[in-house]
Amino acid sequence: MNLRNFKTSNPVFNGYFWKEDISSSKTMSVAGIFIKSMIGIIIIATITAYLWKLSEEGMRMRWFTLGGMLGSVVICIVISVRKHWAHFLVPLYVVAKGFFLGGFSSYAHKNFPELPYQAIGVTIVTFFVMLILYQLQIIVVSKKLRSVIIAATISIMVVYLVSFILNYFGIKTYIWGTSWFAIAFNVVTAIVATFALLLDFDYIERYKGRAPKYKEWLATWGLFATLIWLYIEVLRLMQKLAIRF
Repeated sequence: MNLRNFKTSNPVFNGYFWKEDISSSKTMSVAGIFIKSMIGIIIIATITAYLWKLSEEGMRMRWFTLGGMLGSVVICIVISVRKHWAHFLVPLYVVAKGFFLGGFSSYAHKNFPELPYQAIGVTIVTFFVMLILYQLQIIVVSKKLRSVIIAATISIMVVYLVSFILNYFGIKTYIWGTSWFAIAFNVVTAIVATFALLLDFDYIERYKGRAPKYKEWLATWGLFATLIWLYIEVLRLMQKLAIRF
């Protein structure tokens, strides 16, 4: 099976990352991805804790959040065209996401101190539940399921993009705020992000021991993209519920 024929809902797991012939004796392993992921989590947690401290001291987090978001976007684009640089670009991506998440979640931490920890807990539990469901084959990643998740993910990204553009021109959309429609949208996006994990698990399972070793960084990048998306959606949902009730 040609690696380039396999697709996933996660944009960083596209087939073009796997086109080259494998010449190295070392190949991608689950252990390697796990270690890199744990190091990344520690880095993000450290940056986030530091930004929360600055926020409590009165420093505005807007520029940290915006800078982290723009930085991560630029790094993603560079990785997409220079995948062999992933071994040092992915750590930079993790740092940028640390600033983004630290700034983004500082509001919740300041006004609802327990919410970020609860969102982290929900994200971790969701990750392991989906991993168990996948490993036990209770949920099988079929072609139909893959297509549905990909279509749903693309649709959500388009909605967010259009919403950001409209907000730039001062037009507010219904996906923000605390209305029941906005809450329902958050619930749907969180569910889609949850199922996107299944596709990432399936992709790693298919190509562990086959892809070059350096592509562990790309796999780690993909997992972080999905997990961070899930965490953001969970935190936003909890914030809306906390404000409304």
